[in-house]
Amino acid sequence: MTYVLTGENDSLSGFAGMRAKVSTLDPRMRIVMTALYAVVVVGLSNLWVLTSALGLSLSLLALSGLPPRKTLKRMAMMDSFIIFMLLLLPFTMPGDAMFSLWGLEASWQGLWRAVEIALTANAVILAVMTLVGTMEPVTMGHALFALKTPERLVHLMMFTIRYIDVLREEYQRLRTSMKLRGFRPGTNWHTYRSYGYLIGMMLVRAIERSERILAAMKCRGFSGRIILLEVFQLRRADLLFALTLGAALATLIWAEVHYATS
Repeated sequence: MTYVLTGENDSLSGFAGMRAKVSTLDPRMRIVMTALYAVVVVGLSNLWVLTSALGLSLSLLALSGLPPRKTLKRMAMMDSFIIFMLLLLPFTMPGDAMFSLWGLEASWQGLWRAVEIALTANAVILAVMTLVGTMEPVTMGHALFALKTPERLVHLMMFTIRYIDVLREEYQRLRTSMKLRGFRPGTNWHTYRSYGYLIGMMLVRAIERSERILAAMKCRGFSGRIILLEVFQLRRADLLFALTLGAALATLIWAEVHYATS
C-alpha cells in the first residue's frame, strides 16, 4: 500500500515528529525539499561546507529508517560511474603541480575539484535516495501532479516505471530463445544482424503491448486524467521537518558565504 491508498493521518508533533520515518511525511514536501536541497548543495564550493552537507545527508539517512549498509552500497555503485573522471581530473586541470606520472603533472587544484565533485554528488544522491527513493512510484506521480507538474510528464514517468521491468522480462525471453537456437555472440555480421532483429522485435512487441494496455485502460473508463484517491495535507510534523531542513540549508549557505569572505 502506498501513502495515497492507506490514508495514514497519525498526528506527530514536537521532536517525536523529527524522529518519525521520512516515509510518513507529505510526499509533496519531500519532493520540494529534495529539489531545494540539490540546488543549495550544488551551489556550494567550500570543502568543509560540502562535508557538512554530506553529514546532513547521513542524518537524513538515519531518520529515513533505510538500511544504512545497503543504501551506502547503492550509493557506491553511483561512485563507480564517476571514479574515472575524478582520477583524471587532477591531470587535466592546470594549477600547482602535486606529482608527475608518465610525464603528466597532477595539480592540487584538480585534486580539490575532484573532491568537491565527489562530496557534492554523494550528498545530493544520498538525499535523493532518502527523501524520494523511499516513495512509491504511484505516490510520487500523484505528488508531482499535486505540485502542478504537466500531466503528460507524470503519465510518462508512471508508465515508464511500471513497464520497464516488463520490457526487461521480454528481453530476457527473447535472449533465451536465441540461446536455445544456438546463437553465440561474436564480432561478426551475423551477431550484429541478430541484435538488430532483437531490438526490432522488442520495439514491435512494445508497440503491440502498448495498444493492448490502452484498450484495457479505455475499457476501464480511463479518460487521460489523473484521479487522486486522497488529497494531501500538510501536518505539523511535515512543517517541522521542512523548517528544520530549511534552517540547516540556510546554515550551509551562511557558512559558504562566511568562508568566501574571510
